[in-house]
Amino acid sequence: MNLGAAEEESPQEIHIPAEIDWQMLDKSKFFFLGAALFSGVSASLYPMVVLKTRQQVAHSQLSCIRTAFHLVRHEGFRALYRGFGTSLMGTIPARALYMGALEFTKSYVGTATVRVGFPEATAATIANAAAGLSAAMAAQLVWTPVDVVSQRLMVQSRFNNPNSSSTRYINGVDAFRKILNADGHRGLYRGFGISILTYAPSNAVWWASYYVAQRLVWGGIGCYYSKKLDEGNENGGSNVYRPDSKTVIAVQGASAAMAGSISALITMPLDTIKTRLQVLDGDENGRRGPTIGQTLRNLVREGGWTACYRGLAPRCASMSMSATTMITTYEFLKRLSTKNREGLTS
Repeated sequence: MNLGAAEEESPQEIHIPAEIDWQMLDKSKFFFLGAALFSGVSASLYPMVVLKTRQQVAHSQLSCIRTAFHLVRHEGFRALYRGFGTSLMGTIPARALYMGALEFTKSYVGTATVRVGFPEATAATIANAAAGLSAAMAAQLVWTPVDVVSQRLMVQSRFNNPNSSSTRYINGVDAFRKILNADGHRGLYRGFGISILTYAPSNAVWWASYYVAQRLVWGGIGCYYSKKLDEGNENGGSNVYRPDSKTVIAVQGASAAMAGSISALITMPLDTIKTRLQVLDGDENGRRGPTIGQTLRNLVREGGWTACYRGLAPRCASMSMSATTMITTYEFLKRLSTKNREGLTS
């Protein structure tokens, strides 16, 4: 489906490059280039994830800047990338699942909703929401165990106390083995349910709001240029505005940042609870790990309801930057991976 003109009822037209759907992609090139591009994106944003995780498991409130300075001063810059190897290894299959489910669902749900009789704009919004939901659920099959292992490594220095009963990990493989031996597969999938509750609705909201935000932004641009186009028509000019590639990328980036901030704010409490569940050891001294309800009560007892929003600043920054980088990279990737690249700018 195409985004279409932002002002369909107007005599002026905005010609946006056609959207690339699942059938137009060279799948092998799409997944191979996607793995390489998104690995680079993950590397650039990983320190934000570490800071967010540190803040979420802290028993006292510290600002993001103070957390970063404390971490670097006491553990060095390498601490900002602790667990990155494990995370990167999980990124490739998780992204493949995510992108495959996203494009497949968007293409088929979009076509089905149009056939049912929905207007194109409504059908596109529904398709984007459904695609985000299915992509998040598919990716969590890989991301949850990767998150459990990498987050344990991220916060490991917090358990340097020799009197602590918490397990010590040498690296990602060692952490995977010890968690599996101690808790079985259940330990690797701790927080899977709340991960689905966090990321599935968040992705559905993100992709739907991203599409809506794009239409709003293009609508604003259409209003702005309509005056110029009217002036141009008085002088015999064209009534068609064709945005260049920089304008298209800017609109996509701005729309992605808005959608990312909204999703981060809405799902922050669930993400904090999820992180605590995944980081805490499963069975200590014969006792089972805390439930979702117990984790929430502990958070409120530590710092009130605002404790559920610890790490909000780095998470908002991370999700906004990640969303902007991801969507511009993703759209670029799709254009690189088309079977026939001619006519995409029409």
